[in-house]
Amino acid sequence: MADRISKQRTIQKEVSLEGVGLHTGKEVKLTFKPAPENTGYVFVRTDLEGNPQVEADVSYVVNTQRGTNLEKNGVTIQTSEHVLAACVGLEIDNLYLELNASEPPIMDGSSKFFVEALEKAGTVEQEADRDEYVVNEIICYRDENGSEIIAMPADEYQVTTMVDFGTKVLGTQNASIEHLSEFKTEIANSRTFSFLHEIETLLEHGLIKGGDLNNAIVYVDKEISEETLKKLRIAFNRDEISVKPNGILDNLNLHYPNEAARHKLLDVLGDVALVGTRIRGKIIATKPGHHVNTEFAKKLAKVIKAEKRNNVPKVDLTQPPLMDVNDIMDTLPHRSPFLLVDKIYELTDSHVIGMKNVTMNEPFFVGHFPGKPVMPGVLQVEAMAQTGGILALKSVPDPENYLTFFMKIDNVRFKRQVVPGDTLIFKLELLAPIRRGICQMQGYAYVNGQLATEAVLMAQIVKSK
Repeated sequence: MADRISKQRTIQKEVSLEGVGLHTGKEVKLTFKPAPENTGYVFVRTDLEGNPQVEADVSYVVNTQRGTNLEKNGVTIQTSEHVLAACVGLEIDNLYLELNASEPPIMDGSSKFFVEALEKAGTVEQEADRDEYVVNEIICYRDENGSEIIAMPADEYQVTTMVDFGTKVLGTQNASIEHLSEFKTEIANSRTFSFLHEIETLLEHGLIKGGDLNNAIVYVDKEISEETLKKLRIAFNRDEISVKPNGILDNLNLHYPNEAARHKLLDVLGDVALVGTRIRGKIIATKPGHHVNTEFAKKLAKVIKAEKRNNVPKVDLTQPPLMDVNDIMDTLPHRSPFLLVDKIYELTDSHVIGMKNVTMNEPFFVGHFPGKPVMPGVLQVEAMAQTGGILALKSVPDPENYLTFFMKIDNVRFKRQVVPGDTLIFKLELLAPIRRGICQMQGYAYVNGQLATEAVLMAQIVKSK
């Protein structure tokens, strides 16, 4: 298995390219710019007032007729997939994509020119770790037309596409990549394709203004009349156009016999990029298209969101803890009966994992529903806050001389009762770097692998001595 790059990456310097938009036919300039950690891919419309931004997020997909189109607050981005595929294929995590029109330039209908531009800009490693979603079980989306996309566990991000349009001229094709590093050489230069009947319809509706035939393979799936040839010659400004023995128009030569399947793989990478996180798993796409790709991406995004909320820390309770109760009392001023955390298992600059055994001997059970002992929710939040206090005090060299005081609690939710015999696992993560002693944390409490309580906590670190 290839070494995994665990840090986020952006580009070293900005780089631009120009061309026409496939559907708008307008000259457009695309500028890639470095972006800070945790930005993801963000389109910026420099031709509109205020330079509005549209994040590459599947929730903004509005139309998948002829490409994947995004819209946020009335601001549109058309045909986003080829440029996003290049970003994913080069393993770039954070990027601003500035456009002075609604659509990136189509170039030759592939990702090749975007890859070349991004390589010219160079990449740079950032401080933050990459967020990677590890596929642990099969996730599947099917539509009524027989298209299906499946994600399944694998050691790294792999994609296989299988194409079948039910036409003799194209037949059944498939394409695969085992490693993202293959994208540049095997997939990036695979161009978009169309069938003749689609081209005729698009011409009639004036929809491919930028489409000279240098940026699309055209499969001739029906008898071609002299009248159609005439229309094509005019539309594509060519003196002569004919059909090759392999059933494509003679505007270009295929790069690969299975170029169509490879381009569909490129589209899948670009569309699934809208999930907003890296993926470790294998995607198998049968008869993919922008609609099914983005519907799958929506489903995957939902699964990821749910799993993040239930992101149960894996703690081996049989192992010696990082801090036992005596170590905790050296750091926190709390004492029995109000010390509500027993052990700390993980402690980094950005997160902490702690544990409390809830027993029948807790003093609060004497008066809190004596007939049906339930741990008070406020004490669960307090226990969470004490665990968070350990994380906050890690930022000072002499924690015994400091206290942490609550400033604010937000978004508290209690999901299930906590009763005697339960083991509470707490996980708190910094939401922002600690500044001026102010510490913001997202806190979770789990029981038996299920989320019991969550809250956003804000505390202040104050010198006590």
